[in-house]
Amino acid sequence: MDLGLQNKVALVAASSKGLGYGVARALAGEGAKVSLCSRTLDDVQAAASRLAAETSAETMASACDVRNPDHIQAWVDTTVAAWGQIDCLLVNAGGPPAKTVAEMSDADWQAAFELTLLSSIRMIAAAIPHMRAGGSILTVTSGSVREPIPRLALSTVMRAGVAGLVKTLADELAGDGIRVNNLVPGRIDTDRVAQLDANTSAKLGISMEEVQKRSLAGIPLGRYGTIDDFGRAGAFLLSPAASYITGATLRVDGGAARSI
Repeated sequence: MDLGLQNKVALVAASSKGLGYGVARALAGEGAKVSLCSRTLDDVQAAASRLAAETSAETMASACDVRNPDHIQAWVDTTVAAWGQIDCLLVNAGGPPAKTVAEMSDADWQAAFELTLLSSIRMIAAAIPHMRAGGSILTVTSGSVREPIPRLALSTVMRAGVAGLVKTLADELAGDGIRVNNLVPGRIDTDRVAQLDANTSAKLGISMEEVQKRSLAGIPLGRYGTIDDFGRAGAFLLSPAASYITGATLRVDGGAARSI
């Protein structure tokens, strides 16, 4: 299938590695121009160069801490100055730390709000003025928006807010021909999931192998996903091929979610 992404301009946040990089790679492979960002310039420049070499796509890299509104605006402005428009936006950021509610302070809640919810609002607000009819916005959320995950209270609360934002914007922007959706990763083989597995290993006093064995027991497809599994789903939802999908949440989890 031709996703219709040739020469489309895509902003992909937190894309030097992991889920963001997986989506950026899929978009570049479909011929999109991809503007990557992450907090560390060297890392995101290396990622952009690697994508350009692999796919021959046009790429650019920006240092951007998504907690900083000036950084977000500079990233958007630099992309528009170079390529004239924005067709796709992947809203993404690192996850808040794993804690229970009892372990958290006001500062923890504020930091999670700025990292997860406020950054999403700011990225979308900065991109919308440059997005024409047919544009698409996709947020990377979490399975916790449907079912709370132990010790991820910060993520659960803030990402529920992102899901509400997406559903609201899907209605508000439909008249402008802009679609807004959520993409939910399951156990994808990333540094973030490895760290969560390590935390579980330490808390329960069991090996990493045992933690992963227990996780796999709940995944019907019997494996952790790859960033390319996730990236291909993201590229589809961002593309014109998904032109009648908005306000939706797609799970990429190997069948792990048990709800209908």
